[in-house]
Amino acid sequence: MNPRSIARVLAVLTLSVLPLAGQTVGSMTPAEQRIAKEVRHELLMLPYFGVFDYIAFHVQGYNVTLTGYVTRPSLKSDAGDVVRGIEGVEKVDNQIEVLPPSTMDDGLRIRLFRAIYGYPALEKYALGVQKPIRIIVNMGRVTLEGVVDSEADKNLVGIRAKSVPGTFPVTNNLRVQKP
Repeated sequence: MNPRSIARVLAVLTLSVLPLAGQTVGSMTPAEQRIAKEVRHELLMLPYFGVFDYIAFHVQGYNVTLTGYVTRPSLKSDAGDVVRGIEGVEKVDNQIEVLPPSTMDDGLRIRLFRAIYGYPALEKYALGVQKPIRIIVNMGRVTLEGVVDSEADKNLVGIRAKSVPGTFPVTNNLRVQKP
């Protein structure tokens, strides 16, 4: 892989925790930008935050709203705690949903991980600790979140996910990162 491709993949990895849709850096005040940067950093540093979890956030003034899905109840509370500890944050609205435990869903998560990250054309997304493609499974329903380099990769991930036996509907919410 050439250095330019590696740099692009690393840029994608830093976006695994994303602001909610509609919120852009340009529309935020400097204080909100600082808080958003710190929230992203703190969430990415959570020890049990993995490929089967997805957390998004919205900063409005000094208030932060957390949304998304996690597989561990402790991850929801840890996310709220680290964001509350950020200087300047006055209120945290933790709307993260804890996915119900299910051995069927656990097996499906592993099969989806292998189908997506083990496919040669998508192996570049497997680099690093924080994977840019998040696989959310809730009672057999699959939602793909995160970012990819191109529309072709987005479609390929969706096709790979739909090919895994045992999946019910697959919702592909992947976003294409602008180069």
